[in-house]
Amino acid sequence: MVLYTAPFSNSFLSALHSVSWALIFPFYCLVDRLLAPFTSFIGDKCRRSGSQCYLQLFCIVLFTPIYLALLVAVLPLAFLGFLLWSPLQSFRRPYIYSRLEDKGPTGGAALLREWRGTGSGKSFCFASANVCLLPESFARVNNVYHVQARAKEIGQRIRNGASRPQIKIYIDSPTNTSISAASFSSLVSPQGSDGVARTVAGGIKRTASVEYKGDGGRCPSDEAVNSPAAGDQTNGGSLEDACIVRIGGDEVGRPPEADDPASDSQARNGAGGTQKGQTPNNSQRDGDSGSLGSPSASRESLVKARAGMESNSGEPGTTNNKLLYKASVVKKAATRKRRHPDEAFDHEISAFFPANLDFLCLQEVFDKRAAAKLKDQLHGYFEYILYDVGIYGCHGCCYCHCCCHDCHCKCCSFKCLNSGLFFASRYPIMDVAYHCYPNGQHEDALASKGALFLKVQVGSTPQDQRIVGYISCTHLQAPAKDSIIRCEQLDLLQDWLADFRKSTSSSSTANPEELVVFDIICGDFNFDNCSSDDKLEQQHSLFTHYKDPCRLGPGEEKPWAIGTILDTDNLHDEDVRTPDNLQKALESEEGRREYLEFPRSKSSGACQKGRKDLLKGNGRRIDYILHGVEGLSPDWKAEVEEFSFITQLSGLTDHLPVAMRLMVSSNEEEAA
Repeated sequence: MVLYTAPFSNSFLSALHSVSWALIFPFYCLVDRLLAPFTSFIGDKCRRSGSQCYLQLFCIVLFTPIYLALLVAVLPLAFLGFLLWSPLQSFRRPYIYSRLEDKGPTGGAALLREWRGTGSGKSFCFASANVCLLPESFARVNNVYHVQARAKEIGQRIRNGASRPQIKIYIDSPTNTSISAASFSSLVSPQGSDGVARTVAGGIKRTASVEYKGDGGRCPSDEAVNSPAAGDQTNGGSLEDACIVRIGGDEVGRPPEADDPASDSQARNGAGGTQKGQTPNNSQRDGDSGSLGSPSASRESLVKARAGMESNSGEPGTTNNKLLYKASVVKKAATRKRRHPDEAFDHEISAFFPANLDFLCLQEVFDKRAAAKLKDQLHGYFEYILYDVGIYGCHGCCYCHCCCHDCHCKCCSFKCLNSGLFFASRYPIMDVAYHCYPNGQHEDALASKGALFLKVQVGSTPQDQRIVGYISCTHLQAPAKDSIIRCEQLDLLQDWLADFRKSTSSSSTANPEELVVFDIICGDFNFDNCSSDDKLEQQHSLFTHYKDPCRLGPGEEKPWAIGTILDTDNLHDEDVRTPDNLQKALESEEGRREYLEFPRSKSSGACQKGRKDLLKGNGRRIDYILHGVEGLSPDWKAEVEEFSFITQLSGLTDHLPVAMRLMVSSNEEEAA
């Protein structure tokens, strides 16, 4: 299949489209600027008080007549541009494919050579997030601002989080021999001669060749390579991508008080500590939060460094390479596992995107300029990107739904916005298909919400069979009362996916049959598993064919699952403005009640602020990552290794991203 790298098939149509949009753009910007102050009164909860409120009213009174006059002046040009732009949308392709070729060891071509379908299997990491990159006037309704700046910062944070080295901790203990989750925290190492622990950036290499033990000793490289830890190198990437740490049983039992006070101070102020004269973590610049180079680091950091001032020669100023680990952190990593008897994977609230993230699905990337900024930032990590997904204008499509012998036919409305879907991958994209939901209603009818289907290649067997996976990304109808519409969209999603898999499968003699090792569906479903108003969606057949790692059954969540939509009233509170602080807040029941939106109830006013204590659960979870248990190649299976709720985009969106690491392996590998 040919992937479209430009929105039009020839340069003439592209030139016409550029001219038409140049005529429309001034009108679009003026309307956006005109509406923004008014929508701020709906969404701006943190600044609507006192003198700032009066200043905002003064600006509205002063600038509204100016904007209206300018709108009248540019209206003829915008109308001419619209007459040219509208018919061109019939020839526009439904997405733009961008590839920034990476010939290094982390490029797509190199990744395909890493896995041949043999060994101990391989893990793949998926993440999904609603980033609320709407036009400025609409974004402010959700209490988020500065769309273009946010797009750049979102890209930087995701790239920084995903490019960190993956840390695995092995615990040598008579009572606990389990492997902790791959750490989503930054790697810390004592460097320099000043005795201060500093954060090591994602550029560290060959960290897997060193094994740290609880007694502070350092094992030889050959022992680390031949140890059980080294066998996991294929799970999360190459040796250069993982840091393997072994903690002895004597260290696990060490009380937290044994740690040096300076080390505790450094841990409280971030993974890298704070030198004298530096700004502490709680007063850092907002733009720096969540970045690896900033003082802000996850409280969940599994590696704590301690740099002493001692040497064999007795000379002061020499850095001690001995690494100590806080027992409380180790215990937390151990007790976090398997809280439910049927659970066989790790879960956590993380301040960082997972290390070695392979696939990223975003929703509500509606603004095209913001999508371009986001693409430029993510290309520093992801080689393959699809953006500007969707249709514009009116394509004359129709939809017919028959129920109880009554036929309800609807025609697609005019689409002002694209689907908002955005996909990034480290692995090559083989096939793509996009479908627009034809039954969108109300304000959602203005956007071409739909489903994006992708087939990616993740390896090849020694017999040159391609190892592939399927990923579907979607965004469903938003209004709470539209349960029937969402269920119809889920039906269409399953039908379209079945057609996509059938049309892209390879079974000819010339092209050997491919091995399908995973089937993922993710996105913003706009319903949760606890609300009484969402019972229809909770019982949909989709959940019989795909597994939700956070769900026990219809209307019943696992105890550790939390909501993914934040309360916009408190989105910019000082207590949750940084990823680390938001993580701390959501780890407590009181914090979840304060900062998450809770499930809907049919009783009036049940979701009003101040009555959240009457509601059960841990918030509304509307962002999903599902994995298929059917349709995989024979003798292959996929199991969840880790699931996380991510706070790294705090202050930039009103949703929590979610991530899942999936281990795929064959039965033959397990038998061996």
